[in-house]
Amino acid sequence: METAPIGIFDSGYGGLTVLRDIANLLPEFDYIYLGDNARTPYGNRSYEVIYQYTLESVRKLFSLGCHLVILACNTSSAKALRTIQQIDLPKIDPDRRVLGVIRPIAEIAGLYSKSNKIGILGTHGTVNSNSYQIEINKIYPHIDVFQEACPMWVPLIENNEYNCTGADYFVKKNITNLLDINNKIDTIILGCTHYPLLIEKIRQFLPAGISIISQGIIVAESLKDYLVRHPEMEIKCSKNGKILYYTTDSPELFDQQACIFLGRSVSSEKIIL
Repeated sequence: METAPIGIFDSGYGGLTVLRDIANLLPEFDYIYLGDNARTPYGNRSYEVIYQYTLESVRKLFSLGCHLVILACNTSSAKALRTIQQIDLPKIDPDRRVLGVIRPIAEIAGLYSKSNKIGILGTHGTVNSNSYQIEINKIYPHIDVFQEACPMWVPLIENNEYNCTGADYFVKKNITNLLDINNKIDTIILGCTHYPLLIEKIRQFLPAGISIISQGIIVAESLKDYLVRHPEMEIKCSKNGKILYYTTDSPELFDQQACIFLGRSVSSEKIIL
């Protein structure tokens, strides 16, 4: 059996925050990050297109040897993951696995909230899918979930404007909108992998006592637990502490943007899906 890196996919750059936290917690493993930057964003596309794009990227990571792929993309996790798991994997290779970022958050959400009122801040695509509400209520049917779409947050981050005072208006506006829906919300989930970069501003406009759940750390801990529970998969994952970066767009642009999310320089290669 040939070992291979763990694949991590996102439609853009936000999945780099998930990769960062996974690699920090599990530094011994190898990783391949694939960003479909040429076709981002996925959020405003149809289910069929999101599924098609996500499956193409998963297949590419499989072709690079990956036995395990993480969809570090909320839109793909919401709209493509289940079909890929149930329909495609049995045909492609029943021994490979694809995991998402929504289920791990849903599993622990109820442990944070005492009021049983949870808020979601996400993109239009994630909010409209109701995926967080559905997954949380499967496990915690007594919890009420409220959502607010934040369409300006991703552009602010990707244009490196998220630390500017101009970002304050949009962050405050969306948080106020969410809390106006229900003032008993005591836990907020950042339902987009970009949003950890705004966490200090988010805290600035949140009332004291409200917990923030960020995806990266939770997904990393969930992956660690998964590998412990599935040693047959763990032994297939190579361990040299290396990370490769691929993009479907310009490597120069990817490297520049990746610095915003990782806080360090990287060198990527262009890949054709």
